[in-house]
Amino acid sequence: MKKLGFVFSSAPHGSAGGREGLDAVLATSNYSEDITLFFVGDGVMQLLANQRPDKIGCRDYISTFKMLSLCDVEEIYVCSSSLKERGLHQSPLVIDAEIVSSTTISERLTQCSKVLQF
Repeated sequence: MKKLGFVFSSAPHGSAGGREGLDAVLATSNYSEDITLFFVGDGVMQLLANQRPDKIGCRDYISTFKMLSLCDVEEIYVCSSSLKERGLHQSPLVIDAEIVSSTTISERLTQCSKVLQF
């Protein structure tokens, strides 16, 4: 099976992109074990712990990211410079993820035969 990459680059709760991306990852994990996730730009906010989307009338799908470990999705990378640019480099994340440079993310993306962006 070919390696699939999922790039999360949009902030949560402002659009359906993050939720749809997570749904796509969970559905794809039933058919493929070679999935890599990337969180870049505003997408790093998808993984922030202690969000309260109910205060703005949104559904809390962020906790669903914890299911990734049950689906054997283990390659999860977060861009360190994206975290720093947003002042989030000390913020707790909802899942274990490897915080890496943008160069490393670029290198890992080239290893994916298909990439979907949300």
